[in-house]
Amino acid sequence: MNIGIIGAGHIGSALAVRLVSLGHSVKIANSRGPETLGDVAQKTGATPVTAKEAARHGEIIVVTIPLKNIPDLPQDLFEGVLADVPVIDTSNYYPLLRDGQIPELETGDLTESEWVQQHLGRPVVKVFNNIYADHLQNKGLPAGTPGRISLPVAGDDAAAKQTVMALVEELGFDAVDDGSLHESWRQQPGTPSYGTDMPADKLREHLASLGTQRTPEQHAEYLANQNAAEKQMEAQGIKLK
Repeated sequence: MNIGIIGAGHIGSALAVRLVSLGHSVKIANSRGPETLGDVAQKTGATPVTAKEAARHGEIIVVTIPLKNIPDLPQDLFEGVLADVPVIDTSNYYPLLRDGQIPELETGDLTESEWVQQHLGRPVVKVFNNIYADHLQNKGLPAGTPGRISLPVAGDDAAAKQTVMALVEELGFDAVDDGSLHESWRQQPGTPSYGTDMPADKLREHLASLGTQRTPEQHAEYLANQNAAEKQMEAQGIKLK
């Protein structure tokens, strides 16, 4: 397939490495221009382009940039892109370390990817947000292998979600349906499935145990977990891209 990646950070680069290795044609963009992506191109095999060129290249488009930068993307980013091209959102909300407070995400009414979807003006499918980039690049396994990592996939467009789930499987992970985009809070930072590499049976069981509608108590608990994790990362000098 032709796949466009907007964002050349840890997740974008890891995806590019794996997708190129599987024979896909990958074009990758960042905010600074293709001339700054020489090292990324050498590492991944992807072709550096502008964000608009990446969007127009894709049979699948991946948007993997810091959440705070989503509103800065070109307003005409998807002009001329067919409506049925899936758009993957990998974003996470880190108010302390990177994004600052986004009021719409503090109340719990919107999930991160619903907020992204509003800004992009396109339906999105959420995946690749709860796995470490190193694991994404190096821990994919053939289907049926014991210990294979599963990844939750959420979205409102059934056809787009199925296309994305097939790509997840090709990359070496079990794709687990996480329901609608409004239910994608179950894979956000602070939740038990974030960064834990669960097998598919345990992930399905866990998602079902949370219910579909986030309660105020769950929202408060997961925000507290995330705040504690961000403070620990800050103390360790970890910086997010």
